[in-house]
Amino acid sequence: MARLTRTQTQQRTRACVLAAARDEFAEHGFRAARIDAIAERAGLTRGAVYSNFPGKRALYFAVLAELAERAPSTAGPAPGQGRAAAEALGALARAWVTRPASAGSERGGRDRVGAGRAGAAGPGAAGLGADLIPEVTADEGLRRPYRQLLEVDALLVALALEALQPLTPVPGVPPRRSVRLAKTVLTTLHGASRTAAAAPGFIEPFDVVSACEQLAGLELGDWWAPPTGARPALRADEPWEPPAAAELVRGGPAPLASDGVVAFLGMHRLSAVEEAVRAAPPGTGVTLVALTGQPDELVPLSRLVVGELSRCLREAFPPSAWPGLRVVCDGAGEVAAAAGITGVDDTTEAAVRVAGGRILYRATGPGACHAVASAAPYARHASAAG
Repeated sequence: MARLTRTQTQQRTRACVLAAARDEFAEHGFRAARIDAIAERAGLTRGAVYSNFPGKRALYFAVLAELAERAPSTAGPAPGQGRAAAEALGALARAWVTRPASAGSERGGRDRVGAGRAGAAGPGAAGLGADLIPEVTADEGLRRPYRQLLEVDALLVALALEALQPLTPVPGVPPRRSVRLAKTVLTTLHGASRTAAAAPGFIEPFDVVSACEQLAGLELGDWWAPPTGARPALRADEPWEPPAAAELVRGGPAPLASDGVVAFLGMHRLSAVEEAVRAAPPGTGVTLVALTGQPDELVPLSRLVVGELSRCLREAFPPSAWPGLRVVCDGAGEVAAAAGITGVDDTTEAAVRVAGGRILYRATGPGACHAVASAAPYARHASAAG
């Protein structure tokens, strides 16, 4: 048998720790789970667990993210191209309430109690995500990033709705959008999940589906107001050779080398990506590269929050309406470094415009996404000038 490389050994150890942690959290819940017990289940030392995860919460978030990413699709055949907004929102809610129960979904609370290796006092595999919101609520360092991740989710739902049912422009009125409607839908879904986890059997899951269908007709007077006072983007002519990275919205590799706008935003500034989405010319690709100074906790939290919602979106909306916005977690800052952006943290705000493998524009600070996305494309002239 061939000897494992160092990387393969590290991957195997990490997988063993995650599997052991999943069982420990399912049996005892997050609060009562112990690192020593996880190490014993994995057949490893306590130090081996901590060499892969800095703490129990980081390990917990990683377990939830892994479960969400590996979950099979729960939807039927791909929806037709003529799907109406009400039907799509109902399908989104259906995918949400029937999703695997790692994050405490209604179906998990109602149908899967006691699944897995749960003991009498434990939450069972169906309730693994029950402690997610309490952990977020108790820590200001998590509440702000979590809200920003929900802002990204709302934008994704809004873009899908707008692609499915384009909003008619009104002369003299700012461009309309569907973000507030999307937030109302997500509030309904998350609220139903929390209620079902706290009071199993109280709510009928498919009443939630009907409620979301009815929300499609809600008129909230929502429009897009561009930022003011932003400095213009600076012209550039630099090579763009980004590393390979995974993408959360559609799954699979991120098309970072493609032409478009790349927004580099810290976890406290993620909502600023809407500036790029709204200002970019139609058909322009926009990629959000999420940056953080706390990658061990916030990268798996991002994978969970954005990845789980995106999977439900892909099940509910036809491919023609899937959001064009891509989301990449850049925990190590490698993608940012390829763009010449260093010293990143949760407040970073920068953007570049890419074409033909070159960076043509760049901007930093508040309004950077809007400045780069709205800058007029220009022909690269450096070589011709010589």
